[in-house]
Amino acid sequence: MDVTTNNTKSKVNIRLLVGTGMLSGLAFVLQYLEFPIPIMPFFIRFDFSDLPALIGAFAYGPLAGVIVEFIKNLLHCTVTQSFTVGELSNFILGAVFTGTAGLIYKKNKTKKGAIIGAIVGSVIMGIISFPSNLFIVYPAYEKFTPINEIMDAYSKLLPSVGKLWQALLIFNVPFTIVKGLISTLITVLIYKRLSPVLKGRG
Repeated sequence: MDVTTNNTKSKVNIRLLVGTGMLSGLAFVLQYLEFPIPIMPFFIRFDFSDLPALIGAFAYGPLAGVIVEFIKNLLHCTVTQSFTVGELSNFILGAVFTGTAGLIYKKNKTKKGAIIGAIVGSVIMGIISFPSNLFIVYPAYEKFTPINEIMDAYSKLLPSVGKLWQALLIFNVPFTIVKGLISTLITVLIYKRLSPVLKGRG
C-alpha cells in the first residue's frame, strides 16, 4: 500500500514539474511577444504571458501559478529592455493575480469558482498595481529614465495628467484589470480541454 502511494505521489510530482516547466516556457515565449497599446505610454506593453500561469494555478494550485510567473520573468531578464524593472512589475502583479485566482479556485473547484477567482484576481491585481508602481516599480525605473520623460509619455495621451499617481489611476490600474480579464476569458474557454492533459488524464 505504501509503495503504491509513493508511486502515485512520484507520478504527481513529476507531472507537476513537467507541467509547470512547460507552462513557464510558454509564458516566456508569450511575454517575449509583447506589443504596444495606442492608448498607453510606449513603455507599457500588452502580452498574454499571464495566461499559462493562470492555467497552472488552476491545474496545480496557486503556488504553481506564482512559480510560472517567477520563472518566465527570470528567463525574460535575459532579453529585457527595461533593465529588469518591467520583469519586477510583471512578477509582482502576475503573482498576485494567479495566486489569488488559484486560492479561490482551490476552495471551489467549479467553473464558477474559476471565473470568480480570476475576476477577483484581476481586480486585486489592478488595485495592487497602484502602490506597487508608485512606491516600487517607478522609483526603480527612474534610475534609468527621468521622471519628466515618464510623465511626458502620459501627458501626450492626456495633457491634464500632472502627477504620477494620477497617471497610474487613470492608465495603469484599468489596463491591469482589463489585462487580467482577457486572460480570464481565454482561460475559461480553453481550460476544460487542457485540464485532462495537464493532469495526466488525456
